[in-house]
Amino acid sequence: MKVTYHGHSVVKIETLGKIILIDPFITGNANTDLDASTVKTDVILLTHGHGDHVGDTVEIAKRNNALVIASAELADLLGWEGVRTHAMSIGGAYTFDFGKVKLTQAFHSSSHVYKETKTIIYTGMPTGILFSAEGKTLFHAGDTGLFYDMKVIGERNAIDLAFLPIGDNHTMGPEDAAVATEWLQAKQVVPIHFNTFPFIKQDPHFFVSLLPTGVGVVLEAGEGIEL
Repeated sequence: MKVTYHGHSVVKIETLGKIILIDPFITGNANTDLDASTVKTDVILLTHGHGDHVGDTVEIAKRNNALVIASAELADLLGWEGVRTHAMSIGGAYTFDFGKVKLTQAFHSSSHVYKETKTIIYTGMPTGILFSAEGKTLFHAGDTGLFYDMKVIGERNAIDLAFLPIGDNHTMGPEDAAVATEWLQAKQVVPIHFNTFPFIKQDPHFFVSLLPTGVGVVLEAGEGIEL
């Protein structure tokens, strides 16, 4: 399994002959190395409905005939846009031909904003994502604050690689993300959701300095890890 970071919260997984994108916010993301008009994927996993996570999902999914996996309300909304979807809910898991997906809770919000009409649409509960394939488990926390049930997630899953937000303001900051790392007991942790906007500016190396030696890994856009 190859896992590549592409800026903000965008993660690509290559496993079992499939490409999976998590939260493909590309257009408007100055920190990504991807081009929304050319990126290829078979599956898109979404943590929640905010624009900096759903991003280019509709365009990418339609062009690739990709399956989009998301919370039930968000899946319905995207389905109305002509996207092929699979709806899930927190606590539920499903085994696909490319791996097992389970949604966890996240403490945040989730909505889609129509600026033209000043309308905000609820898109279900925000989630984290546990993804397992080839005997490896990855955890993408999505946007979340620190919550104590991360200990349960860590106790019940042998997490090889975790992606945790450190930007503060809307999510955990570095200090809380360091506590989350301890509770999740992940073998490796990559910081995400920082420096894309001025109000989430953080030093990822400071975050890594808070962790046990060898656990934290700072990845630039386009860099990856083999599991």
